[in-house]
Amino acid sequence: MPKPVKMYTLSTCSHCKATKKFLDSCAVQYEFTDVDLLDGEERVAILEDIRQWNPKCTFPTIIIGDTVVIGYREDEIREALGL
Repeated sequence: MPKPVKMYTLSTCSHCKATKKFLDSCAVQYEFTDVDLLDGEERVAILEDIRQWNPKCTFPTIIIGDTVVIGYREDEIREALGL
């Protein structure tokens, strides 16, 4: 069974876009949240969630099962996905 993949991204971030493109090319299903498009309480809540995984709150923050990959790191993403 594939590991769940959740990403926190910014809509304007080139690294975030590259990560989405990479996952699409590998036919990996994932959920993502463009944090910069959120407002108010929703944005505050998401940022608190991100800080649990990535205290520096940088993007993209990618959660693959129990593994966290910060930034566009193809090799680390492949390893976490078992590709």
